[in-house]
Amino acid sequence: MPAAALKPKPTRKPLPTQSTAKHPVLLDLPYAPVEKRALPPGRPREWYVTHNRRLKAMRLAIALLDSGVYMPNQARNDTIRTAAETIGVHPPSDTTCHMVRALMRYSR
Repeated sequence: MPAAALKPKPTRKPLPTQSTAKHPVLLDLPYAPVEKRALPPGRPREWYVTHNRRLKAMRLAIALLDSGVYMPNQARNDTIRTAAETIGVHPPSDTTCHMVRALMRYSR
C-alpha cells in the first residue's frame, strides 16, 4: 500500500456554536413559521390539547437551548415565559413549563 494512502486526512475546525463561541450567539428573529396543516379529525379534544401543548413545549425548549439555557434547573417558569414572549408565543401554563423542563432533561 502506498504511504500516501496511510496519511490521515486533515480535519477541519468546526464553526463556533452556542456552546463553543466566545460570546453568546443571539437568537435570529424572526423565523418564518412552518406552514400549518389541519390536524386529523375525529380525535378526542384532550388529544388536540396535549398535542398542541407538546408542540409549544418543544418550541420553547429549542428557544431556551438557543439562548444558552441548557440545564432544566436553569429554566424556571419566569425564564420559560420570557422565552415565550421573545419568540411570540402565549405565556405557557405551569404544566407546559414542567413539560419544557422534561424535554430538556431527556434530550441528553
